[in-house]
Amino acid sequence: MLKIIQIVALLQGLFILFIFYRTRKNYKKITFWLFFGSIVSILLYIIGDDDNNLFIEGADWVLFDSSLFLTFLFLYFKYFRSDNEVFLKRDYLFFLPSLFSFSIETLEIVSDEENDFLELIETLIDFVFLGYLIYILYHLLRTKRANWILYFIAPIVLIMSVSYINGVLDLFELAPIVFSEDDDFNTYLLLVIAFLFYFITFYFISKPKELIPNTKITKYKSSNLRPELIEKYKNALIQAMEKDKLFMDSRLSIHNVSKKLNIPRQYISEVINLHLNKNFQDFVNEYRVDAFVKNLQNDQHAHFTLFGMATEVGFSSKSSFNATFKKVKGITPTQFKNSIAKKKIIGTE
Repeated sequence: MLKIIQIVALLQGLFILFIFYRTRKNYKKITFWLFFGSIVSILLYIIGDDDNNLFIEGADWVLFDSSLFLTFLFLYFKYFRSDNEVFLKRDYLFFLPSLFSFSIETLEIVSDEENDFLELIETLIDFVFLGYLIYILYHLLRTKRANWILYFIAPIVLIMSVSYINGVLDLFELAPIVFSEDDDFNTYLLLVIAFLFYFITFYFISKPKELIPNTKITKYKSSNLRPELIEKYKNALIQAMEKDKLFMDSRLSIHNVSKKLNIPRQYISEVINLHLNKNFQDFVNEYRVDAFVKNLQNDQHAHFTLFGMATEVGFSSKSSFNATFKKVKGITPTQFKNSIAKKKIIGTE
């Protein structure tokens, strides 16, 4: 019976994953892929469950556990409120605890001996994942955009936290939290988590703007901005970029701009989205790209590398810079540089 439920959960998950992928254009790209990764990791977890491996009895597949799911879910909530359109390179570091966990489990399988040092490291990693869980719960409680469907994630997080709490309790030789003596209880809990997550995903598919926001904001129902204020704020934003060059701050956020200009954040968002027809990150990055192009054409910056010039104008990640430049100009920075060089050669002939 358990195997049948596992197979149903796997097939249902694959079907939802397929439908979700087909509708990917409805969502903000970065949050879509992070949530997509969460679904994939749940499927891997179902396949490779150590207690009841779906294909090989008694198999211990170290890559198929809950840590990847937690990491993807944690990063999803991290970017949920963020203005970033590109995944920051430094955030790959959040996958390190999973990699360490996989490596330690592999060593334990190969050596087939207990190692107190490795067990201590595993417990410390459990603390990290508990931190991820606490962050997710904190975000659930404080977000103003939450609705009833969002709180379906809360029981998932609470259920998964038990195993990590038990790891910490074990370090201090305390009794673990046990809900049932049934050998298959943990597998059933896993399936409950899977079905809850599938339900949330299905809701996302039917109402895509609920929790994975579209990059374009089309309505500001509570706006009371008068036309003269719209023009005033628009001019202030443009001046802040053109004259004060706020875009050169790699950590610039809409909150920073709001404080600098003394304009409420929601009004800045409204002016940029509705009256400049772009989102905040694109608004800032276009100024960065323009400044980069000017530096590229300036002989004083000839000794700089392309990324060196990019950091001068506010980019902090090479991958983000390349993706943004291609989005704005339609070609890569290297191709753009080569086109300038060719024009100079033609001009001298």
